[in-house]
Amino acid sequence: MNPDFNNFLSPFSWRYGSSEMRVLFSEKYKRTQWRKIWYALASSQYEYGLISKSELNNIKKFSSSSSVNIPRSLAIEKKIRHDLMSEIKTFSTQAKKGGGKIHLGATSMDIEDNADMLIIREALTIILEKTVDCMDLLSKKIKSYNNTVCMGWTHIQPAEPTTLGYRFSLYAQDLFLDIKNIEFILENFALGKGIKGAVGTSASYQRLLGKNPQNLENTVMKKLDLKSFLISSQTYPRKVDFLILSALSSLAQSLHKFSIDFRILQSPPFGEFKEPMKKHQVSSSAMPFKRNPMMSERISSLTRYISSFLSVAHSNAANSILERTLDDSANRRIIIPESFLALDECLIIYSKILSGMEISKININKNLNAYGPFALIEPIMMDLSKQGKNRQSLHEEFRKISLKAWDEVELGNPNPLFELISKNKNLSKFSFNIKNLSDYSKHIGNAPERSLLFQKSISSILKKYKNRPKRISEPSY
Repeated sequence: MNPDFNNFLSPFSWRYGSSEMRVLFSEKYKRTQWRKIWYALASSQYEYGLISKSELNNIKKFSSSSSVNIPRSLAIEKKIRHDLMSEIKTFSTQAKKGGGKIHLGATSMDIEDNADMLIIREALTIILEKTVDCMDLLSKKIKSYNNTVCMGWTHIQPAEPTTLGYRFSLYAQDLFLDIKNIEFILENFALGKGIKGAVGTSASYQRLLGKNPQNLENTVMKKLDLKSFLISSQTYPRKVDFLILSALSSLAQSLHKFSIDFRILQSPPFGEFKEPMKKHQVSSSAMPFKRNPMMSERISSLTRYISSFLSVAHSNAANSILERTLDDSANRRIIIPESFLALDECLIIYSKILSGMEISKININKNLNAYGPFALIEPIMMDLSKQGKNRQSLHEEFRKISLKAWDEVELGNPNPLFELISKNKNLSKFSFNIKNLSDYSKHIGNAPERSLLFQKSISSILKKYKNRPKRISEPSY
């Protein structure tokens, strides 16, 4: 691609997203899909005697991408103010013999909506398969770090130990739900308008055929390999766009969750993760020492943008008055392609982070040793409560001790919690062995077993998609 940097360019046209996703939402590919549908319609009408063989062959000859002439079509559109009709005129001047039969009985959205859904379905498949690739990478991380004990954090404060494998399982479970959701969308909602004419009644086709046109519609949609809604107005239900963008927004939320966690864990006070960093990468123009989480921050930025489109899709569906209004058209040219392109970029980055991230076991253990002892206060209280001691009194006593221990930790000293407990007069009279309770690395419940059990669910997804090519690619920038 050679973009014209003298004019405004969307970052998605050259900076963000993969080339395969950009091609799908290109003007040329869209118009190629239009011609594909016009030929499918003409081919089906030929079977009903509405178009001659020579006319059909002439239409077919100019129905491929090589015949798309965008400058010619735009010149016509400038005069007539209708993009689809300008493409019909361009097509018909090329196909001189069959051109007069192009678009016979159709309304614009018979072509545009079905073309949109063909493109959306391809884009969803790309997103789905890249999500599967990312879950595969997470699966490997779960296996590698299933027994690596680390500090768990709630409210961005140290809580209780967990395992790194269990944390990766949380991210994988989010993707698992998103994969199921996208699969459901593809199977049940990624449907075309069908061939129903103006306002969706199929009156024009019935007039042409002199009988119920359902078989014609079925034939056209079979040629397109696209299922259609039984009921649609002049467009497919705009609720479908909302459901599709909801699925994309849900996946964006999963990626954002990972990215913001990663940004926190890469910060020096935590120091547990690091993004992959290329040899000549610069993080700051002023501070050469910086190692900013630039990839994670880009995920956070773009996923935030994706989620903003949901309100637009909601309004499009809610304000689609009666059988059709055109106030959704302009924004759909933006929100649909940019949602896919932004998410595509995020998945590419996500896969690169998972593939090349650095994990500091030294800092994981440092944090665990600093804060892990606090996690054993709860099991000590539970053991003493079983002996009949007052849990609320114990809680207050341990709170006071913990604050003293916190003061030492904040000074950079080893956590003195167990020593303080042993010397505490109010607790020393109780029967419990502090030495037997001091191995906080074992206070992880059944996290490792749960992670390995979840691997079976992941494996079922990976097995389902194992025979297709990997879609992981480099971020554009």
